[in-house]
Amino acid sequence: MSSDAVIRVSGLGKGFRAYDHPSHRLKQSLYNFIAQIAPAPGLRAKFRERAQEAARTFWALRDIDLEVRRGETVGIIGRNGSGKSTLLQIICGTLSPTEGLIQTHGRIAALLELGSGFDTEFTGRENVYMNGQLHGLSKAQIDQRFDDIEAFADIGKFIDQPVKTYSSGMFVRLAFAVIAHVDADILIVDEALAVGDAFFTQKCMRFLRKFMQTGTILFVSHDSSAIRSLCTKAVWIDRGSLIESGDPKDVCNRYLEAYYEAQQGKRRIDSKVEPLPTAVDGARKDQRKKFTHKPLIEFTNFVFDPSAAGDQNGAAIIVAAQLIKEDGSPMSWTVGGEIVTLRISAKIIGHVGQPVIGFSVKDRLGRMLFGDNTFWITRDKSFESSGQETMTADFTFAMPILTPGDYAIDVAIADASRSSQQVSHWQHEACFFKSEAATSSTGLVGLPMSEASLTLRHTETP
Repeated sequence: MSSDAVIRVSGLGKGFRAYDHPSHRLKQSLYNFIAQIAPAPGLRAKFRERAQEAARTFWALRDIDLEVRRGETVGIIGRNGSGKSTLLQIICGTLSPTEGLIQTHGRIAALLELGSGFDTEFTGRENVYMNGQLHGLSKAQIDQRFDDIEAFADIGKFIDQPVKTYSSGMFVRLAFAVIAHVDADILIVDEALAVGDAFFTQKCMRFLRKFMQTGTILFVSHDSSAIRSLCTKAVWIDRGSLIESGDPKDVCNRYLEAYYEAQQGKRRIDSKVEPLPTAVDGARKDQRKKFTHKPLIEFTNFVFDPSAAGDQNGAAIIVAAQLIKEDGSPMSWTVGGEIVTLRISAKIIGHVGQPVIGFSVKDRLGRMLFGDNTFWITRDKSFESSGQETMTADFTFAMPILTPGDYAIDVAIADASRSSQQVSHWQHEACFFKSEAATSSTGLVGLPMSEASLTLRHTETP
């Protein structure tokens, strides 16, 4: 272990026994009992082997190598069930590794799963003293710090009520207040802050930023923007294996790309996207100057994939929808202000007098934020189709500034030549993207501004 390393994990693995049938657990207990009382060594070995065969090993972690240096802030990112919390519990000492080596140096304070380290039958005050002593403080030291702990938690008279009466937010307030006052060298936080209210979260963030100046932080979060903002190093774990570690921005970008590819499928996000046609390139340059968009329509040859079509309900069907960056690569996340192209392709399978392709962007609550369609472009045009073409609409625009979170895009094609403007196909959640905006906009959607100026003039009173 190097002199400035406070945590070192080498070849770490954690396995749990799993049984395919409840009776296998009973068989294992029986074989182990027989192995203990068997008179012959060979017989004992035979029944021990049978006991091991009755259960299989599920590896929550395998071959993990990690070093955290003094003063680093390390964020662990990964999907649910990838082994992040198991790793933190092993580092804290609440779980023992099945294999490998782990070394720590310094006092560790941990905020793991909700309520860990608390006895729900005791009051908040009693739990403060019990938890403080578990972190190495004497009763006299806790007496000196109790008023500060109580003020930080800010749960009022509930400090003298049994913890079992607390809400999840009160649980986190008291638990964080304790670990904030135990003079830890290493602070370990598992996603618990997600249940706190906005005000308390800001208080915790102020403490964490101050702690970063002298201590080491290791925390799990699904918020990649928080990891980019806070961390000096990021670790990506998936299915019990360490996939990548290094610069937070690079690791989070690759994690998000892999995550959304898995969500949308490789069918919708190709590794290589054909560049926009030359005619479109010229138009995009003009659009880029004005931050406006004017959909462009073209017919292209297309190999139809029936699995991508969804439900057929008319003379045309949506077959693809992609968000594309200026360099032609797929876009899965945004900070706002980027010039992007939403490419929507539809298969013409019958007569469509005036095809109109449109889209709408909605937030996680299903609220429609913005959208557009090709009605004014196709209004005076006539399209004759033999049923073998694909119509592609490219909407090029400056991405608005959206509050951090997940967003979905609905796309549709309709026939505007009919009085009811019949929708041939509407594809809900055709594609997804994530907003990682560093600054929040005013309202649900913010406009990217090129510059802002302020002039103060003094007018003398005659």
